[in-house]
Formats: sequence, C-alpha cells, structure tokens
Amino acid sequence: MKKRKNIKRRGRPLSNEALLDVQTLLKDMPLQRDLLIEYLHLIQDKYQCLAVEHLHALATILKISQTEVYEVASFYHHFDIVKEGDQKPASLTVRVCDSISCELTGAEVLIDTLESAIGKKVRVQRVPCVGRCESAPVAVVGTKPIQFATSEKVIEDVEAGNTADIAPENAIRYEQYVKDGGYELYKRVVEKEHHHEDILSAKDDSGLRGLGGAGFPVGRKWRIVKEQPAPRLMAVNIDEGEPGTFKDRYYLERDPHRFFEGMLIASEVVGTAAIYIYLRDEYAGLRELLEQELAVIKDKLPDVPPIYLRRGAGAYICGEESAMIESIEGKRGMPRLRPPYLAEVGLFGRPTLEHNMESLYWVREIVEKGADWFTSHGKNGRQGLRSFSVSGRVKNPGVYLAPAGITLRELVNEYCGGMQDGQELYGYFPGGASGGILPERMADIPLDFDTLNEHGAFIGSAAVIVLSDKDSARDAAINAMNFFRHESCGQCTPCRVGTEKAVKLMQQEEWDTELMGELSTVMMDASICGLGQAAPNPMNSVINYFPNETSSKTKKVPESGGVSK
Repeated sequence: MKKRKNIKRRGRPLSNEALLDVQTLLKDMPLQRDLLIEYLHLIQDKYQCLAVEHLHALATILKISQTEVYEVASFYHHFDIVKEGDQKPASLTVRVCDSISCELTGAEVLIDTLESAIGKKVRVQRVPCVGRCESAPVAVVGTKPIQFATSEKVIEDVEAGNTADIAPENAIRYEQYVKDGGYELYKRVVEKEHHHEDILSAKDDSGLRGLGGAGFPVGRKWRIVKEQPAPRLMAVNIDEGEPGTFKDRYYLERDPHRFFEGMLIASEVVGTAAIYIYLRDEYAGLRELLEQELAVIKDKLPDVPPIYLRRGAGAYICGEESAMIESIEGKRGMPRLRPPYLAEVGLFGRPTLEHNMESLYWVREIVEKGADWFTSHGKNGRQGLRSFSVSGRVKNPGVYLAPAGITLRELVNEYCGGMQDGQELYGYFPGGASGGILPERMADIPLDFDTLNEHGAFIGSAAVIVLSDKDSARDAAINAMNFFRHESCGQCTPCRVGTEKAVKLMQQEEWDTELMGELSTVMMDASICGLGQAAPNPMNSVINYFPNETSSKTKKVPESGGVSK
C-alpha cells in the first residue's frame, strides 16, 4: 500500500501560545464543564476579548468541541469574540445605557457627544439597562459606573484611568451584622431550637410571594421542593435585568447578610445540598463585596452548605428561572419547556428551590417579627410591603419600601417628592419595560399582584418608570420593544421574529393596529417564556390608552429631553 503524502489536516491548528495562556488563567480553578462561562470571563477580563485561538485552547483543555464553546460565548452580550484577522476592540469600553429611564434623561445626546470626543481611542457602546436607573443617565467606564453621567465626567475618568468598580463602602459587614443580632435565628434553626414547620407557617401566614416578578407563594414553594427526593439544590436569581429594576442591588449594597441569613435559613429548612447565586455581570463592585462576605460566613458559621457565586454575562433572558439554570450549568441561557418544573427537575437535573434575592431578604424579618407584622401593612385592601424601584420624571427616584396596594399617585407624592418641577404626570410603567404603560387617569389603581391584570398590565418586580407630559408613550414603547428584540434568546419564532416585526410596525408613521393586534396574540399565545409573552404589553398599552399617539397626525412630540428617537 502506498503512503499518502502531504496530508493536510482539517480544522484550526491549536496554538501552543494560546494553550499556555489559558492554562495559566485556569491553574487555580477546577476543570468542570459547568464553569465554562466563568472561564470565558477570565479570558475576557485578561485580554478584553475572546480570540478564537483562546476558545480553541479552552475547548481542548475541557475536552469538548470548539462549537460548544463558541455557541456559549457568542450567546452572551458581554463576550467579544475576535476571529483571525479581525481587529481587537479598544482596550477600554465605555458603555452608555440607552433604556427608558436613561433615554428620558439624555442618553442619546451623551452617546453622540462621547463618540465624537473619545470614540477614536476608546469604544463607546450603547447597552441595555445596567440596573442604576435612579441615577440616570448612566455610563460605565470599564466596570466603574458613573451616575448622573455627563460627557465631562466620563472623559475625566477615562483620562485618569478610573475604570474599576469597587465594593460599596457603607455596607453592613459580618461583624456589625452579628453584633446587631444577625445569624442568631439561623443558628437556632440549625440546632433545631426553631422548628422548620414554624418557619414554613410564618411564610404561609405572611402571604409573602416571590418578589422577582412571578409572585408564587414562598411558603408553598418551600414545601413543594422539600417534598422532593434528595439531593436538592438552591439557585438565587440576582440578574435583575428588567429596565427600571434596581432594588436587589440597593439592598445588597447596604445589608448583604440579611439576604445571606434568609438564604441559609431557606436552605436548612428545605434541605438543599448546595446553593448557587447568579449575579448580573454589571454589578462588579457588588460582586467583590459578596465574595468577601461569603468567605467570612463560610469560615464563621456552622453547617453552611457549599455556596457558589456565579457571574452572568449580559443576557436579560437569564432573569427567567430556567434560562438562569441553563446559564449556571455553563450553557446558553435558553428557557426550558415545562413541565417538568424546576422544583422537580432543575439545576443539574435535581429538584431546585429557585428564588429572587428579595424573597429571601425578608425571611428573618418575618420570622422574628411575626407574620402579623408583615400583613399589618397594606393599603386599599391589600396586605404586605413592596419594594418599588422608582425612576423617571420624579424629584427623588430610588427604592422605596411602601405598603402593598399603594397607588402610583400616592407613591409619587408621598415617597418621591412629587413630579419634577414643570412636569405633569402623563403615564407610567408599573412593572418595568414588560409591565405595560398606564395613563395618568389610571394612577389611582392599587399597585400589587393581580390588581393590574384586567388593564393589560402587571406589577412584576415593581419597577415603576414615570413619564411626564414632556414624554411620548409611543416612543417609550418603541424603546421597550427594541430592548426585547435585542434580548430575545432566539429559541422560539413568535418571540424572535415577533419582536423584530413589532419594532418595524411601531416605527411606521401610521400604526396598523389590526395587524399589531394579530401579532400580539401570536406572541402572547405561542412564545415559550415570559419575554415573548409580555413583550407586546407596551405596544398594546399605547393602542388602548394613548390612541392619539398611533397616528402621525396626532402623535405626541416630546419636548427636548423626552423619550424620542
């Protein structure tokens, strides 16, 4: 048999230099397939991009295909893949939020100014909500957020090299938290001095519901997961990517151990073998704080289960519980078809207790003060407390703990200092970009779970964005739909194509409301997850409550600084 000569190997040759680069970065980490996204972050942080040579090296080290690595890396917005021969991005990126609250306060002008002033030496990138809506407009230089950003502030930090976010300085640390009675309840639960059934009854009696948006009763969820076969796991969602939402960051920057204690109590009561915390990537300083304090409690507290802090990578869809689970497993964050539900088959195929951060933040308070304390709050026939993230045209935007059932008008006047000078209430998003838009005449409806459903809106995570008579509901809705188009995972056609078609229809001078209605019905009925199902809400709201804005002849034209493209 003749020898075959000059056999040319197919595929990309492995770069020994790239292999050494990646091996060096990973030398202190275990090699696990579910840590793929963490490895990608290490490479991105080091080189400001993901070169295909490094992706090839990573695939070789993990003994998986290059395709598998590439499909994950290309799914997340915070990863910059650079192919052979392509120019690498600038060493510094300035990200400017262009979502609703920031656009209200001049983000478009800020982006244009920065592109002209520094666009040749740094990358200026428009990005979706970065979770700091109370201080809009917001720019992020490297990882450092600049609140109430101006071009002067941004350029000053760029030139000075101030590009790193730092841990919040005024957070209550472990020593102070313990001094104030912290972790005593957790220790009593571990030592069986406080019975599990008492904890569960307190959750049931308080009526506490999940505070990430879906509102599933907390006590019932604990009981369901507790009944599943061991080992059970726990996953905490702190991805809060909904435009207008920033309450989780607000609480964690001030009192992280209150959340940790609630999390540990839930884990002990339900009996979970490990805890995974999923934190959005935009919160770099907060991540540093949590890492520091987690190290302390692992050392100081008894019977703490393994706790893993996982880093998101800029995908709003990972706020959906099953998409988050996929991401924690090191995959693309695509929602799962259900059933089975996460309580039965969740993280790594095990029964999983999934919670939003704030749902756990109130565990200690409710148990110590009693369910009656929680239910004693409320207005207009509702019970409990809600944390409202308020942004937009109010004098004092921020997070406000208010009685469930408070109205928008009461919230603005009693907590936010009223509307900004010279501005009158025109409309509002009661539940972030997906919660719909209601007009001023509907500002006296109680804000709580289920109270807004009949009006085509919902409270969700209580992210309230207030519009004034200087703004256009139509353009605010287009901003929201553009966000959903950008953030759709692409898995299902009704959402992937529907959001794109909706944007095009909404940009027409004359809205075809009949066609929009048909598109909305398909998206709401056939989309796999809540993103596609809720995306039409702002569009439908304009049609139902702001009909004068669906036509170019009667379209409201916002004054300077309002929401307009």
